[in-house]
Amino acid sequence: MALSLKIKIRWGYVIAFLMLLISYVLIFYIIRKVAKEASAVSHSYAVINMLESIKAEVTDAETGVRGYVLTSDTRFLKPYNTGSRNSLSLVRQLKSMMSDNIGAKGKLDTMGELVSKRLSLLSNSIAGFQRGGFTITDSMKAHRETNKNTMDSLRMLVRTLQEKEYMIMNQRNDKVRGFFGNTEVLAVTSLLVALITVIYSLIVYTRENKAKEEADQTAKAYSLELEARVNELNRVNVELEELKSMEKFTSTGRIARTIAHEVRNPLTNISLASEQIKEAVVGNSEADVLLEMIGRNVNRINQLVSDLLNSTRFGQLEYTSIDINRLLDETLELAADRIELNHVRIEKYFEKGMPEVLVDKEKMKLALLNIIVNAIEAMKKDDGLLQIRTYKQGGRCVVEFRDNGAGMDDDTLHKLFEPYFTSKQKGNGLGLTNTQNIILNHKGNINVRSQQGKGSTFFVILNFENNV
Repeated sequence: MALSLKIKIRWGYVIAFLMLLISYVLIFYIIRKVAKEASAVSHSYAVINMLESIKAEVTDAETGVRGYVLTSDTRFLKPYNTGSRNSLSLVRQLKSMMSDNIGAKGKLDTMGELVSKRLSLLSNSIAGFQRGGFTITDSMKAHRETNKNTMDSLRMLVRTLQEKEYMIMNQRNDKVRGFFGNTEVLAVTSLLVALITVIYSLIVYTRENKAKEEADQTAKAYSLELEARVNELNRVNVELEELKSMEKFTSTGRIARTIAHEVRNPLTNISLASEQIKEAVVGNSEADVLLEMIGRNVNRINQLVSDLLNSTRFGQLEYTSIDINRLLDETLELAADRIELNHVRIEKYFEKGMPEVLVDKEKMKLALLNIIVNAIEAMKKDDGLLQIRTYKQGGRCVVEFRDNGAGMDDDTLHKLFEPYFTSKQKGNGLGLTNTQNIILNHKGNINVRSQQGKGSTFFVILNFENNV
């Protein structure tokens, strides 16, 4: 039974993958072995260098003592002092490096004894030279042969250990070269397997390419169509949200005007009646106090009604072209006292080169100031952070205010722009209502996202001057 094209392709890739996997496993194993042997070679180099350093330090010490004896100049003792300190330390380091070499332990112990003995003889020579009035004494002459034999023994021991390490290092270098040879064979094999796989894949690709291109074109067309529909849906959703906000605000305005009409009529009657009563009871102090109280409360109610109407009524705007970043800077200057008093940190991320917006400058400042003040009051003193960003989105200007305050729950978010709704102990609840009125009056929009314990973010969306 003939195998289908898909099965052939599948088995071809499986075989090629297995061959490459085996090659890579072997190469990885060889690399590990090479690394191990290379480390061992480096260790041998380090041991050889350490042996040479020990011999050099002892030789320097011996040379320094000779110079001192010949010249009586203490400056020649500097190599002796340095060699005395370093040689024994180097012997200890060498023992630590070769701690796993049991066969060399005895020789290293002998080396330590020879170094110590040679340094002791040098020290005795210095002391004898100084005691003898800086002349070569008979005792120093008597120890010449001992000094020579000790140094010769040390040199011979160093040479023996170095030759042993050179022999070990050469053996390891041979292994490394052998490993590299095997690696080359495996690399060539892997390359051949890869070439075979590529050729096989090209053959299969040329057969299936046409169908794949057609499928890709179809998928791309579906993707573009889907993306266009998603963008259209997002645009319609934004417009719907703006229409809902406008409808809600318009409804609130109608209710406010109705309430104002129904409240002001009886207020007028109450005010007139209190004036007539005041004329009728002239000289009655108790009545005057009560009538005065009525008058104050009538005026207070009338002012509340006026504030409500002003915060829900579209007014005439005096448009000015201005850079939104500069407008925000001027607004922040108005809030400078509150910012400094609460020790709030301000971080500005203003996009450069933004087109100008066409707004009523003073009213827009008031709207932005209300948002900034609300953010300041929502944050803890000495720990507040207000981030202000400006950027372009969909051909419109977006101003983002992000604070790290207490945040709001869903019920508060739903009622946030309603007149007289407030969670503060002080305040009439008309600030954000007025802010929404100003922004909607500019054919803009304001949105809020918030989560309790994680702060709030206000988004003010305005039209650029060329889009108004």
